[in-house]
Amino acid sequence: MVLPLLRSNHLPRIVFCSGFRPLSVLSTYGSYYQPSRNISTSLCRRDIDQAARYIGAGAATAGMAGSGAGIGTIFGSLVIAYARNPALKNNLFSYAILGFALSEAIGLFAMLIAFMLLYAV
Repeated sequence: MVLPLLRSNHLPRIVFCSGFRPLSVLSTYGSYYQPSRNISTSLCRRDIDQAARYIGAGAATAGMAGSGAGIGTIFGSLVIAYARNPALKNNLFSYAILGFALSEAIGLFAMLIAFMLLYAV
């Protein structure tokens, strides 16, 4: 198939709309040409990206809430176990500190992901 020689005013062009409506592509010879995207980013797209960052960072902080609940459970169980058997104080405390460290690490990983979503991506 041979395509006719076209001037620049016959090529497809992209029209950006305000709001969240989709892009409309205007073309004289619509079936012959594939529409191309503009390289620049629209203002709506940047706002959507920023909102997605905030939503993702907020969802990542749910891990910190779980970490806090886990730490509370660990030390609550330590108090109960110490009340049942005071002779095992040193062994129980070392296990509680180990559980605290592991639970806190999960909270710190969640905070790291939240900061990466906000500032690195």
